[in-house]
Amino acid sequence: MNCIERFQEIYHSDPAAVAFCPYRICPVGAHVDHQLGKVTGLALDRGIRIAYHPKQNGVVELASLQFGKRAQFHVASTPETKQGDWADYLRGVTIQLGMKYKLRIGLAGVIEGSLPIGGLSSSAAVTIAFLTALAKVNDIQLSETEIIQFAKAAENKYVGVSCGTLDQSCEVYCRKDQLLYLDTQDGSYELIPQAPAMKPYRIVIFFSGLERALASSKFNTRVDECRAAAYALLAYAGLEYGKVAETAMRQVPAEVFERYGARLPEPWLRRAKHYFTEFERTERGAEAWRNGDIEEFGRVSFASGKSSIENWETGSPELKELYRIMTQTDGIYGGRFSGAGFKGCCMALVDPAFVESASMRVTAEYLKAFPALEGKFSVHVCDSADGVGGRH
Repeated sequence: MNCIERFQEIYHSDPAAVAFCPYRICPVGAHVDHQLGKVTGLALDRGIRIAYHPKQNGVVELASLQFGKRAQFHVASTPETKQGDWADYLRGVTIQLGMKYKLRIGLAGVIEGSLPIGGLSSSAAVTIAFLTALAKVNDIQLSETEIIQFAKAAENKYVGVSCGTLDQSCEVYCRKDQLLYLDTQDGSYELIPQAPAMKPYRIVIFFSGLERALASSKFNTRVDECRAAAYALLAYAGLEYGKVAETAMRQVPAEVFERYGARLPEPWLRRAKHYFTEFERTERGAEAWRNGDIEEFGRVSFASGKSSIENWETGSPELKELYRIMTQTDGIYGGRFSGAGFKGCCMALVDPAFVESASMRVTAEYLKAFPALEGKFSVHVCDSADGVGGRH
């Protein structure tokens, strides 16, 4: 059953509209957006859909095909603190939107995700899909920048996730067959077309079977460690600094890291090393894409995954094994964890001629290592797509 059918079943009418936001992948540029680094991204032709109609009384009433509990709140009296369920992203973005625009109309809707949860920015996708629907019923015209800022603020200030703008930017700015190359320091970006000479590729999502992992709480800790490392490096070099929470590694010149990095505690040193090497990888990756060199782009993506494991120290045993298998499978140009790496999936750029054989090999090897995940592990073949900014 999809969201439209479920909506018809609940409300005995057709929805007024269906909002959509794509999932995204980040081939190179992982774990640096919160440090104001450079990132790359592609939106997928799969995502979050919300079938909805307006409610004149201001009530928001949402059901999800993935979660059992229905969410309900009023646009003028949304709970000020998170409630600890899946709808916190929606409450948070309602508050952000309401701080700038007057909200009078709510909506009733049903949410549907087209891929398993975890690693594809489903939280940002559902936030943006809901935000665009809520703005539409209230006759509010949002700019692309506002969509990104409101969605990010909902995660940072309400849900409490220390993310940057990577997910939201990919889901708004991306265009089919073009690589998003974004500088998160100033928000400037380039959409690099797929060169005519580039070999073809498909995007394959290998879902680990893990939807939840206790280690995911380490995400904020990694961000804090990186900020602390930046703060210390600025202090060692006698450079100006402010609050730790407002410090980012982008403020640290590479030569300062080279000179003082050895003074950092080992975990902080690794976080800093990931940032500086990933910054360089992102620039190399963008150039490889510009030149139509998908093999080099894939190698850089694999290297990004390696640094995420060794220097950012992320990844469950399942995802590390999935990544390892991918690196040894013919036809896979490159890939890495998609998302924080504590649960969810790996993304791979695959030669179309090898999609079937690579999928079979990865599946067989992974389930040999984790037989209990049979029936939960899955493979999804996707293509690039437009973000919500290209759908207006």
